[in-house]
Amino acid sequence: MQKLAEVCVARPVFAVMLIMALVVVGAVSYTKLGVDRFPDVDLPIVSVRTILPGASPEEMESAVTRFVEDSVATVEGIDNIRSTSTESLSVVTVTFNLNRNIDVAAQDVRDAVASIIAQLPRDAKPPLIKKLDSDASPIMTLVLHGDKTPRELYEIGERGVKDSIESVGGVGQVQLLGGQKRAVNIWVDADRLSAYRIPILRVRDAIVRQNSDIPGGRVDAGSRELVLRTLGRFPDPKDFNELVVATINNTPVRVRDIGFAEDGHKEQRTSARYDGRPAVALEVRRQSGANTIEVVTGVKARLARVRELLPDGVNLDIVQDQSLYIQAAFHEVQLHLILGSILASLVVLLFMKDWRSTLIGAVAIPASIIATFGVMRAMNFTLNNITMLALVLMVGVVIDDAIVVLENIFRFVEEKQMEPREAAILATKDIGLAVMATTFSLIVVFLPVSFMSSISGRFLYSFGVTATVAILVSLVVSFSLTPMMCSRLLRKGDTTHAGGREGLYDRIEGLYMRMLGWSMRHRILIAGLGIVTMASAFPLFRMVRQEYLPTNVDESEFEMSVNAPEGTSLQSMEAVLDRVYQELRDMPGVRHVVCLVGTGYLQAVNSSRIYVRIEDVENRVFSLSRLWTKTLEGKPMEAFQGVYSQRDVMAAVRAKMKQFKDLRG
Repeated sequence: MQKLAEVCVARPVFAVMLIMALVVVGAVSYTKLGVDRFPDVDLPIVSVRTILPGASPEEMESAVTRFVEDSVATVEGIDNIRSTSTESLSVVTVTFNLNRNIDVAAQDVRDAVASIIAQLPRDAKPPLIKKLDSDASPIMTLVLHGDKTPRELYEIGERGVKDSIESVGGVGQVQLLGGQKRAVNIWVDADRLSAYRIPILRVRDAIVRQNSDIPGGRVDAGSRELVLRTLGRFPDPKDFNELVVATINNTPVRVRDIGFAEDGHKEQRTSARYDGRPAVALEVRRQSGANTIEVVTGVKARLARVRELLPDGVNLDIVQDQSLYIQAAFHEVQLHLILGSILASLVVLLFMKDWRSTLIGAVAIPASIIATFGVMRAMNFTLNNITMLALVLMVGVVIDDAIVVLENIFRFVEEKQMEPREAAILATKDIGLAVMATTFSLIVVFLPVSFMSSISGRFLYSFGVTATVAILVSLVVSFSLTPMMCSRLLRKGDTTHAGGREGLYDRIEGLYMRMLGWSMRHRILIAGLGIVTMASAFPLFRMVRQEYLPTNVDESEFEMSVNAPEGTSLQSMEAVLDRVYQELRDMPGVRHVVCLVGTGYLQAVNSSRIYVRIEDVENRVFSLSRLWTKTLEGKPMEAFQGVYSQRDVMAAVRAKMKQFKDLRG
């Protein structure tokens, strides 16, 4: 590194071009970096979902789950296997060791399950095998509501909204929740069926066989080739009444003889309610690796055209938008990054008292931060809370090396009366090993974070790499650009630097020497204080609250999970949610409530998610006429007059929910 400083002092253009090359690559990479909330992390979990319509939980356990568990148990690198069997559904969750490649593990699970498909019941759907994707959570939730029936809302949502949104670049899936999907229902009278001695399966087989389009082959007509097919589907639901189910004594038995056909809807297993009224919810999920902000921006642009085509009385509202918080957090971190750089430079100016010295030191901050974007792009990192946190922390670190080199060069110029060019070379050589030792000591702190053997380590991988790259770039800057600029900008005989050695530095040095002398005379006391300080870390660590993610973030929205007892029907669950909504709607600050049924892990009708939207922070002020009369965590609501937080509302909701004894979260 000392040789690099000598070359850069002698060849200033080389020094400038060296750092500018890193900065240009970083600047170009910055424009191509994705923006997200958290890093893209592949969790070592694979799930196997198998559906057997109409099967009881016991049958799912014995006929499906047991075979799937036995097959996947032979896969290498499994940490644990968990399974859940409910009505018509079997879910087997396989957790692998962190050192196992999850893509290879998922393929091994597919191969293992493929070997037992023949042993599953004939009516079982093919098992769905997928990794637990951190990108699978919805980035946007829309609600379609208005003066229409649930069936009409579903048709509008599926044909008019869903199809349009799915064509937007980056959108992976749009899932419809609630509403009623159209279907032709055949209602059979059991007494008539018994009188004709016709089994119900025969009715089903007759409908499937006769209501279908069958390929008829090809016909060669000279120079042309025609494709034949038999059109067997009924265009009108009423035509199903004439369908022949069986022939008894040479007399055809039709559907109208044993029942009737109805243009109705499928059995409803999901429900969506918006502010207490039936609605259809659309959850938008992005493709893996897609930029959340770009996808949401594209969806919003498409919604402008979709709304123009909606019927009168039908509205399409955005109730949840992840891009808002990503943009807010990103802009906030950007602001702190810029302010931190300015404040760090002002601190240097305060001590250096020289604009040239401040400029030399301050250049290291943008050069190191911007150059880091190039490595982030090469490693497919995104601008998220973790990587931006690393950059913000490095603002005060990347300038250290430049300041140390700058101070030593200035000392050579001031005390030894050297020419700046000669001082830049000798002073950098004099302190080079110390600067490198300091830099590498920081690297051995941040880089091992990237190799933590836990889920947290997966999230912090980008943090450690980003911080390490920024520190390394700052080391290159301090041994190239800093000495070159010192040799060109510093002036021999300039004593404005902190008032000279007899100014501020002299007083600081005198105070430090007195403290050092006292410490050396009381070695045992100082050593004891050091041991006590280190030992105090253990009890203090236990006193600190431990959370995987911060919970004090105020996003003006939150979700709650409501589960009713097993066996609760969809209609009963909707009635329960209506009661919950009545309790929530009158609470101060609550703007919208969206209740979704049948969307949980097992998609059971007794499980629901409730999304609550509250007033934005700037509008959150209690009105004296709307104060709660109940207590909140032992405190009267009068104690929360003025601006209240999201956590206050959540605590109040928990207190309200205690009256529902049969519900659990």
